[in-house]
Amino acid sequence: MRAVQLAGANEPLHDVELPDPRPGPGEVVVRVAAAGVCRSDVHYRAGDPRLPPLPRVLGHEVAGRIESVGVGTSLEPGAPVALHYQVGCDRCEACTQGNDRFCPDGAMIGNHRDGGYAELIVVPERNAVPVPPGIDLAHAAVMMCSSVTSLHALHQARFAPGERVAVFGAGGLGMSAVQLANALGAAVVYAVDLDEHRLEIAASYGAIPVNPRTIDPVDHLQRQGGVDVALELIGLAQTTRQALQSLRFRGRAAVAGLTGETTEVAAYDDLMAREAELIGVMDHTLSEVHQVLDYAAQGALLLDSVVTSRIPLEAAAVNQALDALERFGPGVRTVIVP
Repeated sequence: MRAVQLAGANEPLHDVELPDPRPGPGEVVVRVAAAGVCRSDVHYRAGDPRLPPLPRVLGHEVAGRIESVGVGTSLEPGAPVALHYQVGCDRCEACTQGNDRFCPDGAMIGNHRDGGYAELIVVPERNAVPVPPGIDLAHAAVMMCSSVTSLHALHQARFAPGERVAVFGAGGLGMSAVQLANALGAAVVYAVDLDEHRLEIAASYGAIPVNPRTIDPVDHLQRQGGVDVALELIGLAQTTRQALQSLRFRGRAAVAGLTGETTEVAAYDDLMAREAELIGVMDHTLSEVHQVLDYAAQGALLLDSVVTSRIPLEAAAVNQALDALERFGPGVRTVIVP
């Protein structure tokens, strides 16, 4: 099969031919219909400390159709599925409590095991979640990271209906966060971003845009009374501080943006004086994957304006997409369509 592989840190990805995967007992092989290009892959290519064992086929936002099945599976060939990217042992305490991202023997698609920048991928059947009718598989692929991680961030922040939300970063995660917060009953949702086009899209999804180029976001949000929940979805120390400082009393800032930067926190002013909280967000759960697909099936989560580019399964095109992400370039989400 054709695939695009990362062979070394600080190197471009390259085209390879690999053997077709075969399903073992309880596994399925999926023919990839779409694989999202995520900022995490930018970090891997740049030699991030979380760099996967190399060589590796990247890509953890994956959707497609069942190609073949192993013994003991119930899915049928041709069925549309989206892939939960955390593969757990299904036996340990973390897995049995629905926290497979903390499984000591866990493996992430596109990191610890080969991902979706390929024509075919093999996964345990439990990781192949049926996609409801009417959902574009390119959209379903993007939901497997950006949408479901945004939902998990709202859950981690203990968001409740009627609360005020600020979303820092109107990219792939942010567009889903805006829609999901509104679907869950937010009183108001602010979208903070430097890109006017992204802010226009976020506004079409029901957000109030805030552009730091023209207004100080912390001052502006505090003048509106502050927010109960702030989601940091970019991965910068500056926006993490802004998210925290935008909170009202007893507010919660949830950080999902991947970064190696150190953020300074003033214990009294940022936390104690308002009994505010700074909360880490790590991936998501399998049950939340099902929830996100349900929201999409109900029309509460639309990604037509989010998937802004579709590219072929070719290393040159994938590297260009990663370059654009690294520069915080235009567009929102790019999807590989083999």
